[in-house]
Amino acid sequence: MKKLFYWVLAATLVCGEGMLTSCTNGTVDNPVVAPRQRVINFEGVANARDMGGLVMQDGRTVRFDMLVRSGKLAKATDADVAILQNQYHLSNVFDFRFDQEMTETPDRVIDGVTYTHLSTMPQMLIEAMKAFGAGSGQLSTPGMSEKLLKYAFDPTVQELAKQLYPLIVTTPQSQANYGEFLRGVLAAKGGALWHCSEGKDRCGWGSALLLAALGASRQVIVEDFDMSNQSYAKQVEALSEQVRDKDGGAAAVDFIQAMVGVSTPNFEAALDLIDQTYGSMEQYLENQLGFSKEEQMQLRAKYLTVAK
Repeated sequence: MKKLFYWVLAATLVCGEGMLTSCTNGTVDNPVVAPRQRVINFEGVANARDMGGLVMQDGRTVRFDMLVRSGKLAKATDADVAILQNQYHLSNVFDFRFDQEMTETPDRVIDGVTYTHLSTMPQMLIEAMKAFGAGSGQLSTPGMSEKLLKYAFDPTVQELAKQLYPLIVTTPQSQANYGEFLRGVLAAKGGALWHCSEGKDRCGWGSALLLAALGASRQVIVEDFDMSNQSYAKQVEALSEQVRDKDGGAAAVDFIQAMVGVSTPNFEAALDLIDQTYGSMEQYLENQLGFSKEEQMQLRAKYLTVAK
């Protein structure tokens, strides 16, 4: 009884009153830990966060220091690399960009890491970006902000932006590559990191599918996806204000939100599309992505805390 008293007292001091449950990580060797912040403040890698701490429907949580989503690694600093090597023991990077993006801003090569290129941008959209003179479409490309302000008033481009998520989830190439990504994460010997250019849309879908395979609720999946809007809130608001100054309406502002941040309504609509077209997310994972129920159980055993 005395030991139990001291354990609870220690937990309260570390975690704060009323936070004991959220501060346990489900392991016996480290029963009390301070609350962890999921956002990773890298010096040269944008929109990065640890997937750890997210609670699945069965009550288990994703383990910390194993799974990272982020923007490209082109400007990763020595300090960033040290974190990935020493804290995350990084062994695998999955790059969802297409060839032009990778050529313009190649990832920094980290010793001992296996890089896997899995373009999940539908070819139709790649060709459309070239036709509209957007090139690779990376936000960091000089002059891209000016182009976005111009495109925001074009109904054709506005509609094209709305097709990004539906095309990602229905294009066979994207489905195949996301399936390979899930199998790669399952096979990873150390930490796994996945990214696109800005770590929001294609990376966000990779995270959503991984979370679904881990047993996350729709609410958890949507909330994680929407977090990218926190990373790019200043840029979104700055460009949106310029659009309003030019008398742009709601459609133009929505375009900026979708292109600079993420469109959570469009994302939820695409989740609905999966249910309507393929029956359910569970069926989509198994039938379209080829990620079996057995593999999903193995993924959960590897990346979730021990069941209580």
